[in-house]
Amino acid sequence: MSTKIRQRRRAGVILLVASLLALTGFGGTAAAEADYTQSVVSLGATQAQISFTPTTPALYVDVHYLVNGANQQNVRMVNGSGTWRHTVGSLSSGNVLDYWFTYEKNGPQYDTPHYSYTHGNTASQVATPTFSPPGGSYTSAQSVTLSTATAGSTIRYTVDGSTPTASSPQYTGPISVPSSRTINAIGIKSGFTTSAVASATYTIGTSAGCPTQPEVPNFGSNVRIFDPGMSATAIQSQLDADFNQQKDTLTAQFTERRYAHLFKPGTYNGIHDDVGYYTSVAGLGQNPGDVVINGDVTVDAFNESDHGVALQNFWRSTENLAVVPSSGATRWAVAQAAPFRRMDIRGGLNLFPASYGFASGGYTADSKVSGKTASISQQQWYTRDSNYGSWEGGVWNMVFSGTNGAPANTFPNPPETTLGTTPVSRDVPYLYLDGAGKYRVFLPSLRTNASGPSWANGSTPGTSQSMSTFYVVKPGDSASTINTALSQGCNLFFTPGVYHLNQTLNVTKANTTILGIGYPTLVPDNGVNAMQVADVDGVRLKGLLFDAGTTNSQSLLTVGPSGSSAGHGGNPTTLQDVFFRIGGQFAGKATNSLIVNSNDVIIDHIWAWRADHGSGVGWTSNTADTGLLVNGNNVLATGLFVEHYQKYQVIWNGQNGRTIFFQNEIPYDVPNQAGWMAPNGRNGYAAYKVGDNVTSHEAWGLGSYCFFDTNPAVNLYHAFEVPNRSTVRFHNLLTVSLNYKGTITHVINDTGAVTPTGTVPVNVVSYP
Repeated sequence: MSTKIRQRRRAGVILLVASLLALTGFGGTAAAEADYTQSVVSLGATQAQISFTPTTPALYVDVHYLVNGANQQNVRMVNGSGTWRHTVGSLSSGNVLDYWFTYEKNGPQYDTPHYSYTHGNTASQVATPTFSPPGGSYTSAQSVTLSTATAGSTIRYTVDGSTPTASSPQYTGPISVPSSRTINAIGIKSGFTTSAVASATYTIGTSAGCPTQPEVPNFGSNVRIFDPGMSATAIQSQLDADFNQQKDTLTAQFTERRYAHLFKPGTYNGIHDDVGYYTSVAGLGQNPGDVVINGDVTVDAFNESDHGVALQNFWRSTENLAVVPSSGATRWAVAQAAPFRRMDIRGGLNLFPASYGFASGGYTADSKVSGKTASISQQQWYTRDSNYGSWEGGVWNMVFSGTNGAPANTFPNPPETTLGTTPVSRDVPYLYLDGAGKYRVFLPSLRTNASGPSWANGSTPGTSQSMSTFYVVKPGDSASTINTALSQGCNLFFTPGVYHLNQTLNVTKANTTILGIGYPTLVPDNGVNAMQVADVDGVRLKGLLFDAGTTNSQSLLTVGPSGSSAGHGGNPTTLQDVFFRIGGQFAGKATNSLIVNSNDVIIDHIWAWRADHGSGVGWTSNTADTGLLVNGNNVLATGLFVEHYQKYQVIWNGQNGRTIFFQNEIPYDVPNQAGWMAPNGRNGYAAYKVGDNVTSHEAWGLGSYCFFDTNPAVNLYHAFEVPNRSTVRFHNLLTVSLNYKGTITHVINDTGAVTPTGTVPVNVVSYP
């Protein structure tokens, strides 16, 4: 994103009227009940989850249901590890759910008989099962016992991380856990509502070889740790000093300075933390309410040079805090790479600058805002697994999944895309202080079809790891030192700084956690790949910035070797708040930023950016082909931002891929049409290409914009290029020509009109 472009956009954006194409049930032949199993599980007082497991894989499953005989709903269910699920909300005790299914089997589709479920209240619900020993890290195999306080009930469980149903294996005795895995369990009793799903993740042996590290580490001079016993004046003085260094867009945007502001549990009065470049703000409680700031955590268009817009407010974050804003609303006016996670805002939230100038491209997850969230001049935003008191505004592309209080699904007028749940999610690992004053890292559990914050009903489910298993990486550590720690079985905790690498960092052990604060930046100096992750279970990467070096790297980050085939559905690798930069500080080069070869990976908020401004920027200077290349199957992207690459921005070759929210800009600096032609002979490279051999893919809420300022005669034939199959489905797409610098002829394949003048979007509600 660049201020020189965005500040000239017209504030009035004309939006065409359309609505989401609703899924409906179609008549088919009668089903054979041997073809499937089905169940309904209560998820609490107001939600029930319908599950359908075909005995042979189905291309689609639709569920049709009525609540108390009224308002039939027809919904395409979401596939997870072969079981199709849908969550019904807004239920009350005694509500009767009449439901049936339409499913595909080897071409024909079939209709099932009707089934009935009566939603109970929590008083008659089976008690949630418990685990002994609890989930956590162990040096040897464990024998796990399950129990429930409800007499006469049975327990059904899974060991692959999937959601158990009434047809899952019945618990009859201790479960052997010889290697790392996740156990999920439910309690069932006739006449009672099925229990909530209990989950425990066991990490076996992966950290046994790590030399014991301090449980109260030295985090280095770039990490500020505040205590509620400190005076507000002293805290504010440090916050202001850091902000003054990181504030200025012209001088700090590409600085090497990095900071983290960490607040120990307690209450802080009168604190105002203006958050500048490369600054992370976080609470050290186990849950957001453990740290309360009566004051502000703010991002705005701070500088005179910003001209009132927030289009370059990159690389800053806030996490795991409760804020009681001094003015009634917290302001978080940001663009890319500025996550807002695990926040409890006791008031409103403004996602636009005080000047009402443009902002562009934010992300919220696992958060609660008691008041109104207002986007106003914010151009696009994605919210996952959160609660809003209400929502106001929308310019081009506002997307919500699993967010209570989100607006209705009304794309394109207003341009809101809303999914009731997030198919699979797992919130970020985070640092906290335990009751003994020792530091630990919390690892949230995997969630399926989630809605609302993970901590809405108490503590976030998950496990905890001692900092004794984390090597704390500080500026000056070499790639060899870091690789030694990894080979010994250590997790990594990167502190703020810039790390130059003369060898690839190799992550080879399952369940390795690599956590960064303060935007630690990894720079490959000699053309190596910065990091490679093996095809193993449960690796978690969070809070890293990969910055391409001046010698070309084939890839900055690769997950799984080519040809990876193992399944990781129960314990996937997660990439969260992981960002990539090609140029800006110097003429960086990388053929690909991120390659995903492993199956079941969750990509949760990345920004892959070939810089359009800064130093070392130009068509032959900061060279990069592709931002994201996905070869693995069952990969899910929630919050995908990719901009300005010179060929396809995203290539998706894996089967059963899904994307919820995509934001893209085509490269600005294409010199001429003849030198920018796709292999199929069409003008330019699509922003998002699904491979020709892919038979199943689905995506929601996608925008791609062009601004060919070097040569406005350049044209892109289409922004989205996909196989013409009914099982490759796209929902709510748009294209825009910014200030009419060049054009995009179609939105997806040959569908959608050419981009008009006036920075007006062309919208496609559903394809095919």
